Amino acid sequence: MIFRSTYSKPILLAGNGVRTSGAVKLLHEFANKTNIPVLTTMNGVDLAQDDLHIGFIGTHGNRVANMIINECDVIISVGARLGIRQAGKNTKCFAPQADLIRCDIDEYELSRTIKENERKYHSDARDFLMMLLAEDVPDYSDWKNKCMEAKRMLEDYDKQPGNKAVEKISSLLPSDPVISVDVGMNQCWCAQSLHLKGYNGRIHISGGYGTMGCGLPFAIGSSIAKDCGKSFCISGDGGFQMNIQELETIHRESLPVKIFILNNHVLGKISETQYFEHDERYAATARSGGYTVPSFAKIAEAYGIRAAQLESCEELDNYKEWIDDDMPCLFDIALPEASFLTPKIKFETGKMRPELDDSIVAGVKRVLKG
Repeated sequence: MIFRSTYSKPILLAGNGVRTSGAVKLLHEFANKTNIPVLTTMNGVDLAQDDLHIGFIGTHGNRVANMIINECDVIISVGARLGIRQAGKNTKCFAPQADLIRCDIDEYELSRTIKENERKYHSDARDFLMMLLAEDVPDYSDWKNKCMEAKRMLEDYDKQPGNKAVEKISSLLPSDPVISVDVGMNQCWCAQSLHLKGYNGRIHISGGYGTMGCGLPFAIGSSIAKDCGKSFCISGDGGFQMNIQELETIHRESLPVKIFILNNHVLGKISETQYFEHDERYAATARSGGYTVPSFAKIAEAYGIRAAQLESCEELDNYKEWIDDDMPCLFDIALPEASFLTPKIKFETGKMRPELDDSIVAGVKRVLKG
C-alpha cells in the first residue's frame, strides 16, 4: 500500500522521469481521478498544463508552488531527482510538515536521503503510477480548490516584464503547441508563465545542461519530427546569437518555426548576479561592459524570413495571422534591461526574494491551512 488515507493535503510532484517512462497519460488519469494537486520540476513543467497547471517548485519556481510544498502533509515524488535546486541546500527545510514518498528508476538518486523516514520505491514511473491507480485513493477536490485559490491570490505578484511577455505569447498559441525554450532568464520566465491549452503540448527545455543556443535547433528538430509542422521557439538575445545561422536552415527547408526573442539587451542571469552581488560591475554582460546585440529583425529578413521588431509584447496582437499560418517568422520583443527573475529562493537562507507583505503571506497560508 503506497497511499495512506490519513493524509489530508497530498501533492503529486512530477519530474521528467514520468515522460521518459511513457507515463504521462497515467499521471493525468491519476490526477483527474483523485484531484490531488500536481506540481512539477522545471524539467517536467509541461506535464501539468491546462486545468492541472499550478506551477513548478524550486529556486526560481512559482511562489504558490513553493508555499504549497511548505503546507502539504505528503509529497508523492515520481521521476524527480529532488536535487539542490528543488530541495535546497538544507533539506530539513524542504516540505517541513510532509512525509515524502519517492519513486525513481535510478538507485543512486534514491541513495540520497532527502527527509528522515522517507519511503523509497526503486521503480519505473509507469509501474509506480499503475500501482497508485489500483489503490483506493480518496477524492481531494477541496484541497485542490484551496491550492487553486492560493494561486489566484498570488497571480498578480512576481510578474516581471518577461513573465508578462510569456503570458501574452501563451494566449496566442494554439492548443497542444510544441515550444522550444532557450537557456537564460527566458527559460525561467517560460517555466513560470507558459500556460498551455490542452494536455499534449510540449515544452522542450535544456534543464540542467544549461546549453545556451539550444532553442532554435530544438525548434527545427521539433518541426522536422512533425513532418515539417509548426513549432515555436522562445529565446533570449544572448542564446539566440549562438545559433543564429540556423535561420538559413529554416528558410531553406521552409519550416514553419515561429520565433519569439525576449530581448533585454543583456546576458540576463549573469548580469543579475553582477547587479546583486558585485556592485553592478557588468563584465561582458551589458552595453556598459562590452555586450551589444544586433537588429534581429534585419538579420531574419536577410535570411528571407518575415520579422517584426516590437516595443511591447502587446503588439503581438497585430501579428496573429503570422503566428497562425504555415510560414516562419521572427518577433524581436523589447524588454527593459533591468529585468529580473522573481521569486528566487536563496540557497543560504531558504527565503524567497522579494518578500511579500506579511498580510498577503498570512492570507495565503490561511487558505492552504483551511
